[in-house]
Amino acid sequence: MDRPAIQLAVEDLHLSFGGVNALMGVGFDVRQGEIFSIIGPNGAGKTSMLNCISGRYHPQKGKISFEGQEITSKPPAARAQIGISRTFQNIALFKGMTVLDNMLIGRHIHLKSGFLKGGIYLGPCQREEIEHRAFVEDIIDFLEIEHIRKKVVGTLAYGLQKRVELARALALDPKLILLDEPMAGMNLEETEDMVRYVLDINQEWGVTVILVEHDMGVVMDISDRVVVLDFGQKIGEGTPEEVQKDPAVIRAYLGDEESVFLGR
Repeated sequence: MDRPAIQLAVEDLHLSFGGVNALMGVGFDVRQGEIFSIIGPNGAGKTSMLNCISGRYHPQKGKISFEGQEITSKPPAARAQIGISRTFQNIALFKGMTVLDNMLIGRHIHLKSGFLKGGIYLGPCQREEIEHRAFVEDIIDFLEIEHIRKKVVGTLAYGLQKRVELARALALDPKLILLDEPMAGMNLEETEDMVRYVLDINQEWGVTVILVEHDMGVVMDISDRVVVLDFGQKIGEGTPEEVQKDPAVIRAYLGDEESVFLGR
């Protein structure tokens, strides 16, 4: 059976802030339809890598390509237009707006009607809004947030806010979604729910997932492949089984194989 096509290619990426080297020559490929995890100790460069892929940071050297098109210098909005969305380690929602309004903002990249036509709200504009709202309602049902759809985001519990941020990222209708510690700060039940959503997004919706997550049990259970960073350098890559046995990875986590990857 043919292997899935390479969807995202990262080549020899270098990123520095003054005298601090965040990424040094990192490269990897992400294939269509897989769950690809980026792991490493604190300060390894994981979020910096997501910021480079999403366009928030621009590396000093290297290349990023998405579906064969180089996007290294493209701004975040241009990357959103071609199907790359993300969530953030620190929740970045509009706290004074409702859940529904936050999600509709995620659809703005698909709006075709201009300001004047939208103000009239007739014909094509009306049909367009109905279509966008229908898409958002499907996500609300999928993530089981019907009961909070009209709630102001800032009044919600932390775990629900993380789910709303995932909903907004899905509203963009992405081909590739970047998840930056989506389970951080959650209790066991919330973590299990989020894992189920990530798997369904990947398997049922066909969205490629790049996951940054500190819960090694989750990473090893759901990832197709894993890349390991340490002090801005790639020190390992492979299947979860291969990475767990890599001596360089074990040393980076300052533990033995069992304690590091099974949470003991």
